Amino acid sequence: MPLRRTKLIALLPLAVVLGGCNFVVLDPTGDIAAQQRDLLVISTLLMLLIILPVMALTAFFAWKYRASNTSAPYTPEWSHSTQMELVIWSAPLLIIICLGALTWMGTHLLDPYRPLDRISADQPVPADTTPLDVEVVALDWKWLFIYPEQGIATVNDLAAPVGRPIRFRITASSVMNAFYVPTLAGMIYAMPSMRTELNAVANSPVDSRGFSANYSGAGFSQMFFRFRALPDADFDSWVAEAKASGDHLTRAAYLELEQPSQNVPVRRFSDIDPTLFDAILNLCVEPGKMCMSDMMAIDAKGGLGMESVANVLPLTYDKHARRGTVFGGAPSYVVGICTPGELSTALTLSAAAPARRGESGPVRGAGMTPASLPLPVLTLPAAASPFVPIRLPSSEALAGSRRPSNS
Repeated sequence: MPLRRTKLIALLPLAVVLGGCNFVVLDPTGDIAAQQRDLLVISTLLMLLIILPVMALTAFFAWKYRASNTSAPYTPEWSHSTQMELVIWSAPLLIIICLGALTWMGTHLLDPYRPLDRISADQPVPADTTPLDVEVVALDWKWLFIYPEQGIATVNDLAAPVGRPIRFRITASSVMNAFYVPTLAGMIYAMPSMRTELNAVANSPVDSRGFSANYSGAGFSQMFFRFRALPDADFDSWVAEAKASGDHLTRAAYLELEQPSQNVPVRRFSDIDPTLFDAILNLCVEPGKMCMSDMMAIDAKGGLGMESVANVLPLTYDKHARRGTVFGGAPSYVVGICTPGELSTALTLSAAAPARRGESGPVRGAGMTPASLPLPVLTLPAAASPFVPIRLPSSEALAGSRRPSNS
């Protein structure tokens, strides 16, 4: 008896710990999270229709056909029962069909990119309602929230008015994270140079917590942020508080903010660079960095060609010390260069051809119309080539020769 009492007392701490659990996933305040909760509960109940009978029958058969029960029927020649086969195969098949239909509908109705068509089960979205746009950037190891409509930004502090749809545009600075607010909606990944979206709504006031649900490094365990759903008047006061901070989120301020840090307190910015999020998305926050979207447009037009060597020579491509991380070296540059043999052939052709001046001005926009500027002088290291500083020939002078290779 004393041993049994000791075991029961040892279980008390476990009961205390479980008593402090917050079943927030099963008690959300957002309509999207509530629908996801219903999908989880219904799927679990459907699966229990098979699991519970199987577990019960396993215990029943073990008890009924125990060795000491000599009155149990013994039929060693039994091999088939049509009725048993019908039950064994039809019940799981029906449940799988129900689960498949439920999953298919839920996948489309709860698509994170799908604009909301209702605030709650009995309240559609009013026709004149515009969503609240929030741009989310996962940093190491903190969250940046940009409000383009309000012209403010916050760090580790997210707020939204009750009953107004929220449209999140989500990306990351360096590594992949997962944006997750259990009271609001399911998680969605935040990835560098990619933009994901999430549409959600808060149906009642709440003060909860969001976090990253994907391991992202040393400070991952402290990568939390506060989420509040506020009445309209309180949300306006929250915006006014942010506007009174006096800090400005410029590109230079962002480059300082994105350096790895842990346990970052809440910060607010009263003014933002309106182009910052697109620059983060296209990996071109630093001065002198070509945006990914511009590079893709150039590639779609067929590439730069020899005329634009001067355009890319001063551009920084890799991140400064791998922007946002602790590793990496000095910035590198993009330059086209020829082997000594190809360069000698090109110079011979250039000397034989009429003197022409190439167009090497900056590329402008999708049309890539260059301005006529003198070609630059490119100095080759002595160890790389025996040639002295040269002037690059134009593309017309190189016509008919083999295209130079990269090295």
